[in-house]
Amino acid sequence: MSKSKIPYEVYTEEVEALTVLSPDGEIVNKDKVPNLSDDQLKELMYRMVFTRTWDERAINLGRQGRLGFYAPVSGQEATMVGSEFALDKNDFVCPGYRDMPQLVWHGLPLYQAFLYSRGHQHGGQIPEGVNVLMPQIIIGAQVLHAMGIAMGYKLKKQKQVAITYTGDGGSSEGDFYEAMNFAGAFNLPVIFFVQNNGYAITTPFAKQTAALSIAHKAVAAGIRGVKIDGMDVFAVISAVQEAAERARNGEGATLIEAVTYRFRPHSLSDDTSKYRTKEEEGEWNEKDPIARLAKYLEKKGLWTDEDTARVKEEAKAKVNEQIKKAEQTEKMTVSGLIDSMFETTPKHLEEQKADFK
Repeated sequence: MSKSKIPYEVYTEEVEALTVLSPDGEIVNKDKVPNLSDDQLKELMYRMVFTRTWDERAINLGRQGRLGFYAPVSGQEATMVGSEFALDKNDFVCPGYRDMPQLVWHGLPLYQAFLYSRGHQHGGQIPEGVNVLMPQIIIGAQVLHAMGIAMGYKLKKQKQVAITYTGDGGSSEGDFYEAMNFAGAFNLPVIFFVQNNGYAITTPFAKQTAALSIAHKAVAAGIRGVKIDGMDVFAVISAVQEAAERARNGEGATLIEAVTYRFRPHSLSDDTSKYRTKEEEGEWNEKDPIARLAKYLEKKGLWTDEDTARVKEEAKAKVNEQIKKAEQTEKMTVSGLIDSMFETTPKHLEEQKADFK
């Protein structure tokens, strides 16, 4: 892997985030516009609107006690939907606990996503041919998993890519650095995608690291690092497509820092008023990734307010259908849980099953 020589000062200076589509819906970087057909653009918009509607409904379901743990995603649709959109279906997705949209758009049935939240074992029984792991609750552990999958791809000489997601808080974990160092040393086809939404739960980014950016941290691992506007879905797709192409061509790993914002709380037990201001939230609302893409598509005659309303209704109906399916799934049993963990159940667990019966 060739490495270009750059001045030392670049590591001590701010890095400007790549922006392709402005908040006004104007192209500001023609060289980085992803090559998407009109149908693909409309599908991209469909998925982003669907995801936000699903998110709003899921928050309500959680507060009704019909879901368990749920991490809201509104505001991060560009990073989540856009990054998965840029991949092939045979690429592997290793998510954190907020990254359920990537799994669903990669092939996981929505009702299983709801079962996962409800703590049901079937939520984690991934269908054949869907290349995902379930969301990792241990902060940063999924980064190591993706690195291992990428090592497998390299050893088998397969042109596949592993992508893993974490937040700015996850980038402070030891697993994050270990995975990047290993990926750099072995030149692995993996993308480390950090959604920097400004807070590790309540801890602001400035208190997590003295580095000027997360993207700078790629330097020590000997891999490529880029910083992008995470509210701009075109910047996300462009960066992931480029990283995936490099990986498939044997050029190694990429660390992508996407600067984004979650409009909702960290989880349903969080209170953002304790650590964020209304002024800050208002500034980020003006960068809304869905509104940004809608303005662009409206100018091209590809999208209208009526289209948005239609997708919202479709999403609400789909969510209602899928949560009912999840609720009607046969309840778990201790015996069933034990059996699902082993091809041949060990004798001592057979005895425990008998005790439960």
